[in-house]
Amino acid sequence: MSLRVVNIGELVTNDPSMGDGTLGLLHDAALVVEDGRVAWVGPSSRCPDADENLDAAGAAVIPGFVESHSHLVFAGERAAEFEARMTGQPYAAGGIRTTIAATRAASDLALATNVTRLLGEYRRAGTTTVECKSGYGQTVHDELRSVSIARCHADDATLLAAHVPPPEYAGRADDYVRMVVDEMIPACAPHAAWIDAFCERGAFSAEQTRAVLEAGRAAGLGVRVHANQLTPGDGVRIGVDLDAASVDHCCHLTDADVDALAQSTTVATLLPAADFSTRNAYPDARRLLDAGVTVALGADCNPGTSYTTSMPFVIALAVQALRMSPAEALWSATLGGARALRRTDVGHLSHGARADLVLLDAPSYLHLAYRPGVPLVARVLKA
Repeated sequence: MSLRVVNIGELVTNDPSMGDGTLGLLHDAALVVEDGRVAWVGPSSRCPDADENLDAAGAAVIPGFVESHSHLVFAGERAAEFEARMTGQPYAAGGIRTTIAATRAASDLALATNVTRLLGEYRRAGTTTVECKSGYGQTVHDELRSVSIARCHADDATLLAAHVPPPEYAGRADDYVRMVVDEMIPACAPHAAWIDAFCERGAFSAEQTRAVLEAGRAAGLGVRVHANQLTPGDGVRIGVDLDAASVDHCCHLTDADVDALAQSTTVATLLPAADFSTRNAYPDARRLLDAGVTVALGADCNPGTSYTTSMPFVIALAVQALRMSPAEALWSATLGGARALRRTDVGHLSHGARADLVLLDAPSYLHLAYRPGVPLVARVLKA
């Protein structure tokens, strides 16, 4: 079956060859979908026939958001920790161990049910591609079931083998890293696409991070890094050295970090909802963009530091707090996220792309930041 969507008031294609500006904007537009792919894009008046019709009635249509950083395989919640931060206690990554205990105690069914619940939230808010990390098990058994659940339900599964050292390895992070390299990665790599590690004070050192990422890469996994979230460090340099698809957070960067990113294919994935929820310093998106770094935006849904699945909220934060333009923020939440996953089939609506469409209850994408907190996603079509 084919579908044509007509009377689109404003269409964001993310293909500059098809329309105006970096977003490739078209007005009074239409598109045709065949076999889940975009088959035709152009003016409504010239739209070819299709088996079914959808009248957008002048609404704006954008590509589905691409979430390149989420932690959905978990049990429990940490509202009390959030309250403590909001009353003056700083975040130092220790609360992750609370979620590790709850996740280990949960059944596979409970974990999978939570993942599908959160994916449903993402979809209703316009996100059509979701990367999902493990990282709340930190044993071979629990990480294996976590990446298996992520693979079954999300679009991309990431083995976050080195999130924080679990309690039984307190003071023995090197021993934990050896276990990850010798046992966890060989067991879990067949079920994941990516390896990830948290390079940060209170988590893993530069040497430990590199050991985990190199072992994952040797097992055939792509590289991602949690880098420079709470303090300056070596995470960005390690990510660029290992040709990571993305380094995520990037709140504390040196000039050398920015230069390294600008000269690489590594994407800087910014997660402002996490900084909002932890009262951490926001990343300097303007500095990265002006240097020519490719920037993605993610919601970073997790129970401790960013319990949101709303990419429209992230876009509004990026415009207000990160000083991104509305166009830059939308691009980063769609095609930027696709670049962070090294995907060419999502994040845009040019010919051959997967037909992931979001119809807004608004005449322009500008309303995503212009009307923060308003549920403007009217309809979501995936493929």
